[in-house]
Amino acid sequence: MNKLLTHIPGFLKNKYFISFAAFCVVMLFLDKNDFLTQLNRRNELGKLQQSKSYYTKEINQLRTTSNNLTNNPQTIEKTAREKYLMKRDNEELFVISENSDNTKN
Repeated sequence: MNKLLTHIPGFLKNKYFISFAAFCVVMLFLDKNDFLTQLNRRNELGKLQQSKSYYTKEINQLRTTSNNLTNNPQTIEKTAREKYLMKRDNEELFVISENSDNTKN
């Protein structure tokens, strides 16, 4: 036993080093806000910031579209024709779908 203790370096026997090492282990791995949790939260924050910028751009685009629909009669007509398939008098309307399911057995 005594022979085993002589091979241990002196700084490992120091009580301040032992307490500092224990503190580091607790803070890095065992604490509620440990290192891995902080990394995960930082990644999640980055994803949330990207989604925030995406939705901000979408909101601005929808605001301009809404503004155009309330103020510009040509935009109103274009939207009515494209989305709601409305037509003028004396016009024929043909709807061609892009999804063709010709795979009948």
